[in-house]
Parts: sequence; structure tokens; C-alpha cells
Amino acid sequence: MKVTGFHAHIYFPAADAEAGAACQQQVRERFGGLVTVGRFHAQPVGPHPVAMFQVAFPAGHLEALVTWLMEHREGRSILVHPLTGDELADHRDHALWLGPPLPLDLAALDR
Repeated sequence: MKVTGFHAHIYFPAADAEAGAACQQQVRERFGGLVTVGRFHAQPVGPHPVAMFQVAFPAGHLEALVTWLMEHREGRSILVHPLTGDELADHRDHALWLGPPLPLDLAALDR
């Protein structure tokens, strides 16, 4: 398995979009050009069952970002997965969860 990077999906209740947006801004401020902060999704998108935003980052920043997310999770569920070219396996088999895992719609990723 060749890992080319990682994604972190930070979930939040749609009713608490303001807190989700604040967390997104904190990630931008803390990690600046080291990561790519994706769009803010106020509704479920793809396999993700609730509102979220994504952070893409190289393997070299895994420890720093995951440690920061652990310290600043504030009760949120966070999915961290590698990028291997196999989205289904990345989300299903190689996933790391901070907080309670959420049921993903894996059919959206089915080969």
C-alpha cells in the first residue's frame, strides 16, 4: 500500500455550523500553507453522513495535525484516512477515528 497523503474529515452537527466554521478557521490559522483546507459542507456529501469539512495533508504532517485535532476535537467525530488510490479501502479499512465513528455511506465509494 502506497500512501501519498491523508485526509481528515471534521464532522459537526448542521445546527452547529458556526462552530464548524470556527474550527475550520482555526485549522487554517494553525497550519497555514502546510495543509489544504477544503470546502465547508453544511449538509451531508458523498459518503459522509453529516456536515463536515476536509483537510488534505502530506504524510509528514500526520503527527502534528492528528495531535492538534485530538486536543481540539471538542466532542466532534473526526475521520482520518490515507490516500492510496483506493477510496473504498481508505475510508473502510484504513480509517482512524477520533471520537465516535459515524456510519459512512460506502456505496458512494463502491468500486
